[in-house]
Order: sequence, then structure tokens, then C-alpha cells
Amino acid sequence: MSQEKWADLALESFDSVVAAIPGFRSRDGQRRMAEQVARTFAQAYLGKVEDGAPDPKKSIAVVQAGTGVGKSLAYSIPAISTALARGTRVLISTATVALQEQLVNKDLPALAQQLPVPFKFALAKGRGRFVCKLKLERLSSTGEHTDEADDLFAEEESAQRKARPQAETEARMQFYARMSDALAQGEWDGDRDSLKTPPEPEAWSPVAAEGSSCTGKHCPVFSSCTYYERRKDMVAAQVIVANHDLLLSSLGARLLPELDNCLLVLDEAHHLPQTALSQFACEMDLSRLQWIDKLTSRALRVGQLMEVEEIAELPSHSAGLRQHLTDLARLVMEIYGAELKGQKDSWGPARVRAPRGVLPEPLVNPLAQVMHHASGFLDALRAISKALRAEIKDKPEEAQRLSALYAQVGTLAPRLEAVHDTAQLLSQQPEPQADGSTSVPHAKWFTLEIDGDYIVVKAHASPILPGATLRHHLWSQVRGAVLTSATLTTCGNFDFFLREAGLHGDTSVQTLEVASPFDYAAQGTLVAHQTRSDPREAQAFTAEMVDALLHDLAQVQAGALVLFTSRDQMRQAVDALPSHMRSYVLVQNAMPRTLLLADHRSRVESGLPSIIFGMQSFGEGLDLPGALCESLFITKLPFAPPDDPVGESRAEWLRTSGRNPFNELVVPATAIRLAQWVGRAIRTEEDQAHVYCYDRRLVATSYGAQLLKGLPPFTLAKRSA
Repeated sequence: MSQEKWADLALESFDSVVAAIPGFRSRDGQRRMAEQVARTFAQAYLGKVEDGAPDPKKSIAVVQAGTGVGKSLAYSIPAISTALARGTRVLISTATVALQEQLVNKDLPALAQQLPVPFKFALAKGRGRFVCKLKLERLSSTGEHTDEADDLFAEEESAQRKARPQAETEARMQFYARMSDALAQGEWDGDRDSLKTPPEPEAWSPVAAEGSSCTGKHCPVFSSCTYYERRKDMVAAQVIVANHDLLLSSLGARLLPELDNCLLVLDEAHHLPQTALSQFACEMDLSRLQWIDKLTSRALRVGQLMEVEEIAELPSHSAGLRQHLTDLARLVMEIYGAELKGQKDSWGPARVRAPRGVLPEPLVNPLAQVMHHASGFLDALRAISKALRAEIKDKPEEAQRLSALYAQVGTLAPRLEAVHDTAQLLSQQPEPQADGSTSVPHAKWFTLEIDGDYIVVKAHASPILPGATLRHHLWSQVRGAVLTSATLTTCGNFDFFLREAGLHGDTSVQTLEVASPFDYAAQGTLVAHQTRSDPREAQAFTAEMVDALLHDLAQVQAGALVLFTSRDQMRQAVDALPSHMRSYVLVQNAMPRTLLLADHRSRVESGLPSIIFGMQSFGEGLDLPGALCESLFITKLPFAPPDDPVGESRAEWLRTSGRNPFNELVVPATAIRLAQWVGRAIRTEEDQAHVYCYDRRLVATSYGAQLLKGLPPFTLAKRSA
């Protein structure tokens, strides 16, 4: 079938489904997006390429679809129709759980009933979201002592927790016993997210499924494994819904469909660059090192049982690794200790960054030694793993015991891998280039915090250019993709996002901007409040802003959302609330998010005012239509924190390259974030809302004018203090 035929069939499917939806309004922008998606996926060359053949054609579309366009229908119908016609699959990746749930629980079930060709869909989750039955069996067995039980109270846990380990252990064992009973009786499916009460990470970790401790089909409980049962659903599905973290973390792992032979949709694509930076960053603890001894002891014991020759060097590598990590911690404190200790009253751990990505000379050799010993240690673990798998295959009657040995070693192996990867990134020094500049450095920094009796020193490293990382790891594999969001342009073009996403200059990329169908000028007003205080003077500005905010909040009759840029700012506003207002202000983290939103909805539906105080996570993905958000308050422009080490490193590199980081990086990133925040106000064609911004820079600076261009065309009202 030709490319044109695939595209035509996809559009026919779109038109027929949309026409069949009762009361659905035809949207020109939605169909334009559907046309772009259909053409993009029809043109991509998928599958194996013969030796000597030219490079396969890639086809990528970047689509900004304003709020109300209905982008999930606009991409899902053409994508699924094309995939079914081409005999391939669709992988949809989102950034938020809310959108995943909407797709899996609402949009896709409806489409499955309406499309003429049947299809199956599945939600993909990381292995760690599922319980390992083998681990749970051992931990829930009354009175059984296991190495996993020893791990229940890891070094990282606080002194307060260690003060009563026996009580904690007994409570954990009861928790595991209840989980085991619920699993055995069919009352629970083994998915962490379906537990009535989500467990704390330290309670879940010992029973979570992990690739490093899993023997796969050789496991004695493989036939009833919750993770692999879910994998069967994925294998049978033509549409798989994942998230950006899982997509990037599973590259090359065969967990998701192969990217050169499927159609990829990245919704909420504006999150992709930051997800890439987070995914490929790494850290290692230089202080709490008892795990090395435990891993060494287990590896030696198992290696001797398996007669693995490679364990001969393990004692040397273990001792060397421990010694050089200890040396690194001491040297970091000698070099940076005064600066780190000087931040003891700051929020979060004290932090110091290596300027220009260049580490002090005394750290270079210990890092090289850490990398050497970690590499040798990992080689021995791989040999042990290979021997255990072979033994399990040859002696299935011993699978239970051998799988337990495999898990004992594998549970701690990721820590060793993290040490190796972090040391490797830290060791990469910027190199001089022919033009006199240096290669792009990594961000490198050290943190210090007190945890009970421990002084914890950690080393961190991260790429600073998400685009380069995504080009290398993701786009080198993808053939056909659509990236979409309501906020992909800044200052009127896609350039910033394309650079951040690693697609700038790529000839296979086409862009499309589809405006929202809403009449923003008639539906909303943007009130720009100009304070006397400079927003950069935090104390004076916050005091003045809170006074103005409380005055405006007193006028709220239905639902409202207040977005803060810092916890301290929100705390001051909460403290200043008059007593009569406290009863209808809901503060983020005071209760679970789902309960908070349910409480908010209930109050508004009862005709009462309800105001949500939230931070950045409430500025995206929150759908509060109609009376649920008639007023939106933005306390300050959402610039990124000024002390972010990755952002600092990148700005530093831009300056040394003769570029302006504020104009090139800060303003565009803030524009996207502000547009997301403002997007909480108008959610339907019937909504009416007022948006208040208390940062005078929005209307008093040249970059503020650029930010305004990226916002919906509300009626603008300026107000002086």
C-alpha cells in the first residue's frame, strides 16, 4: 500500500470516528493536526534496512496544539489506523500519570469500540512498580532470616528509624505478610499502584522487582510473575502507553517496541528535555560504604559455590574501591568543606559546583582508581551472573536456591553501577577545540548533608545539553514520531524547543502550530498587578505581594488556584490568612492530591468558595474547568531556581562561548512554564476566568513583552499598587 493510501485511510478513520461522537463539535485545528499526524506516520520507513541500502527515511512532526484542540484524538486515531494498516505498533509516551490514566481508562477504550479494525492496548510500567513474588515469599515467611531482611534498614535510613529497628522490622514483616496473603487470595494484582495505601519507598524497595536481581524465565515462580504477566499484555497490544522516564530508561532493553519499527507519539513533549537530563544524570555516595563489604561477601560466597575464577581479584577491587571512595570524601571536604559547611542553614543539602566542569587536580587520580576498581568488580559480578544462570538452566530443581543467591548479589549491584557511571562522567574533563573553545562540559557538583549520625558527602554529574543527549540516545533509533504539547513555541517560534529536544536542523522534522478554539479575549482577563517592590528583593516583594493576594482572594466566590514559586512564599501567604479564610484554603501536601482535588470539587459544587495553594506541580496537568477555577493567581514569574547546578553550568558554558544565557535559555524556558501555568485558567469554550500576575516584570521589561506574546490573547488590564 502506498504512503498516500495509508494517510488517506487514517484520515477517513478520523473523520468517521469524530462524526460518530454525539454532540461533538467539528474543530478545524484538530483535523489539521490529524492530517499532519497521518502524513508523518505514512512517510516513515519502518523495519529492517538491507545492507548497502540508503539510510531509511525518517519522518518527525512537532505540533503545538492549543488547549481545547483535542490533541489526543487528533494523534491517536491516525496513529492507530496507520499502525494497523502497516502491521506495526503505536507507542504513546506522556509525562504525567493523569494523562496516562485518561488515555488508558477513557480515550483508548472508547476508540477500541469505534474503530472498524479491533486493537488491544496496554499500560507499560517499569519493573520496579511490581512486586517480586520470590522476594515477598522470603520476607513474609515467619521467622525466616534472610539477607533481604538485613537490607530492610539500609545505611541511608535516619538515626530516628534506627533507634527502634526491632519494632520497625516486625511492622514491616506484618506488612509483607498482608501483601502476600492479598496476592495469594487474588485480592491484589502485584502492582504497587493498586495497593489501597501506597507504601513508603523504604518498605517497598526490598520486595520490588528489579532487573539486576531477576533470573527471568529461570525463576521458580516465573509462570505466575506479576511483572511478566503484564509484559504478556504488552506483547499482545498494538498500542502501548508509557511515560518519558520509562521510554528513556529502557532504550536498548527490549522492554518497549523497537523504535525503528513502531510509531512514536510524545505527548506533553515539552517535558522531554528535562526528563533526558534527569535520566542521564548520576550520583554516588562517598560516605556510607558498608554495602561494598556486604556485596563483596555475597559475591565471594556465591562465586566460590559456582567456581567462578574471576572472583580472585574481588578482595583487591573491593578494598581499593572502598579506600579511594573514602579518599575522595576526605579530599572533597578538604577542598570544599568550608563552603559546604557555610550553607548549613540553607534549604536542602549544601552544594558546591566545579566551575566549567573542571575538577581540582587532587580528585582526578582517586576518581580514575574508583572507576578502575568498580569496572573490575562489575566484571566479576557479570561472570557470577552468567554462571548462576547456566546452573539454574542445568539444574531446574535447584532454581529456588540459586535464584535466591542471584538476588542477594543483584540487589546491591545497581549501587556499584552507579559508582562506576558517576566516576566515568566526573572523569571526563572538557577538551580544547581548534577554535580555542572547549568541548561541552558536564555539570559536576558535590553535596553535604547530615543524616542522623552520618555526615553524607555525595558526588553528582549530569549532561548540560539535553538536545545532544537525545540525539545520541533517542533520535538515532526513531523513524516516525509526533511530538505534541500546548506549549512548544517561545517568542513565536519552535527554535528553542527544537534545540532542547535535539531536533534543530533535522531535515526530517516538520512543525505545525494549531491555535486554541477558545475566544480568550472574551473569556478571560489578565490582570497585571505592578508592585512597588522589585520581585528580585524577595522579602519586600513577598510581603507586598501577599497583601495584594489576600485582597484579591477575598473576592473569590467559587474555585481558585494560587501558584507559588517557593515553599517560603507559600508559607508566608498561609501564615497571613485571616481566620475566616482558612476554612476554604486547601494547601498542597497538607493532604493527598486526589483527596485535595475531591474536597475542592465538592466545596465548589456546593456553592462555597474553595482556593487551592500549590507549587509548580499544580501548574501543569491540573484540569479544573468551569467554576473549579474561575480565578488563577500567579504570585511571581516562574523562573527556574538560580542555584540549579545543571542550569548554572550551562549558563556558564554559554557565557564562555560569547552567548547570552538569559535571552537564550532563561527567557524561553520561563515562557513555556508560564504558558503552562496560565493554561490552567480556561479549559472549555464556556469558561470565564481572571488571571492575576503580581510580578511587574511581565509588563515593565522587554523580556516580559516576549513572555506575554507566548500567552493566550487575554484582555490585558494593568493595575498599579
